[in-house]
This record gives sequence, structure tokens and C-alpha cells, in this order.
Amino acid sequence: MQESQTSQRQIPRVFSGIQPTGDIHLGNYLGAVKNWVDSQDLYDNIFCVVNSHAITVPQDPKILLQKTYDLCAMLLACGISPQKSILFIQSQVQEHTSLSWLLTCITPMGDLSRMTQFKDKSQKNPKQILSGLFNYPILMAADILLYQSNFVPVGEDQKQHIELARDIALRFNRDFGETFVIPEPLIQKEGARIMGLDDPTKKMSKSSSDKPNHSIALTDTPEAIVKKIKRATTDSEGVIAFDKNRAGIYNLLTIYQCLSKQTKEKIEAEFANQGYGKFKERLAEVVIEELRPIRSEYERLIKEREYLQGILSKGANIAQEIARATYAEAKNKMGLL
Repeated sequence: MQESQTSQRQIPRVFSGIQPTGDIHLGNYLGAVKNWVDSQDLYDNIFCVVNSHAITVPQDPKILLQKTYDLCAMLLACGISPQKSILFIQSQVQEHTSLSWLLTCITPMGDLSRMTQFKDKSQKNPKQILSGLFNYPILMAADILLYQSNFVPVGEDQKQHIELARDIALRFNRDFGETFVIPEPLIQKEGARIMGLDDPTKKMSKSSSDKPNHSIALTDTPEAIVKKIKRATTDSEGVIAFDKNRAGIYNLLTIYQCLSKQTKEKIEAEFANQGYGKFKERLAEVVIEELRPIRSEYERLIKEREYLQGILSKGANIAQEIARATYAEAKNKMGLL
């Protein structure tokens, strides 16, 4: 099946997933979504809203459902095209959880106990350590392997999950015969790790919604964007330069570079002998102009529930055709009827 599925493809397949929790922010956009949009013509793309991953921690069902549609609308507003890419919701293709069980049965607990995200999340909520949180890297591996994915766009902090998916695929292929493509991480050189505006030593996170100046949501108004950037952490040096040892200004300059598409040298020359105030003012303008059409399109799409459902239903049907073939082969090779 691996040979027949992959031989029919003229270009490599990419799988990407994003959870419908919190508010999608500038870090998500620059570190992942913008790159997805820009590379749609380069790959055979499958984009998935991984709502089954979201329930590894307790969720309000009504909020989760709404957030799922919100995220789908936002991905379309950012430029994900149903004509170029497959977009669907994870829970609508049951083969994800079915394959996850098969892979769980061949994955040592020691491999999972070393996952840094499990360690981090369990330390934050020691009284709410659920087994799903421990096992969810296997579901992530199933997401990827189910579609015979060649590449998975990830940040540096997610490489460990791709390594686990590779290990599981190699183990399955060794024990049961060639079945899965061995995926490779696809890491963006610039902007892959946008940090928090309030604390540039920590990655911008959707889970920090309780900190109003931590991130810029893609739905933020121009006024909110200006306010947040003005309050963004810098330092007392006042020199605008790409210096990784000065986390605050380096983070803001990285955002500016991603959006302006200028070289570091040109940006430093542009703001030479100018203070942080002038730079932040210009950065806010660039961010506002980038997000303005996205916010406008999102506000239109979120009102079109039937239109969204149609796109997602079509995407799920296409995804399931691929997933069903992969799962059937894996199941049969393990001796299951």
C-alpha cells in the first residue's frame, strides 16, 4: 500500500494539525499557518483541526465545538484553499483513533515518559494528569502516518514528536512489513518560534490567554495591536539590532522581518539611530496591515456555518479515503479481521 499510494503522487505530501483551543495568534500564523498558505503549490497538503487532541485536558463541550468552527474559518481566512488543500476535522475521520490504538500496542511506555510536553503539562496540573495526555503523542503519530506523509511542518520544540512518529513507523515496518512512509520534519528558518510579547523567553502560547499582553490574536482590533506592541518587553539599550542575547527586541525584529520580508541588514539600517518607540510604531502598522484582510474575511466566514460544514465534510470524505486504505493495511498486517 505504501508503494501504491506514494507512487500516484507527483509531489511530496505534507500533514499539519492545529488544536482548536485558545485564540490563534501571531505566533501560530508566522510560525505555521502563513507557511502552510505560501507552500500550497509545492506540496500535496492535508490540514487537520485536531480536536481529539484538545480533550487530553478537560474542555467545555460547547466551547470546544465553537472553537473548532472558529479555527476552521480562520484557516480559510488566512488563505488555506479547499481547491489546493484538504481541510477537515480530526474527529470526523475515525481511522485516526483506530490507528492510534494499533500503534499504542507497539509503543513502549518509556518512549512516552520522555516526552517533554507531557512533563511540562503534568507539572502545571499535577491533579489533572489524564492517561490521554500521556498517550496523545501516539495519536499525533497516527495522524501523520495515516496519510503516508513525507513532511510535517513543525517548530523546533515539536521535533521530538516527529522523532517518535518516525520510531513507531520504523518499528511497525520492521515487525509487520513495509507499511508507512517515514516522515521528516519541515522546519521554517525564520519565524518558526515567535516568543511572548510580555516574556520573550517563552514561546507565544494559546494557553496564556489569561495574560492580556502576551500575544496578538488574529482577531485583535488595530487599537489592541498598537497597545500590545507598545507594551512589549524590550531592554534599556535602545539599539535596534538582531542580537539573540537581547530576547525582547530580537523577537520584535523577527516579527518585523517575517512580515516585511526584508533582510536583517536592511531592517537595521532602516531603524539606525531611532528609538524603540519609532520601531514599535512601524511594527504595529505592518502587523495591522497583514491582519486586516484576515480579520475581515474571518468575520464573514464565521457567519456562514453551512458553507464551513460543506467544505469540512468534503475534506473529511477525501481524507477518509486515504486513511481507510492505510488503516486497513496496518490492521490486516497485525492479524486483525
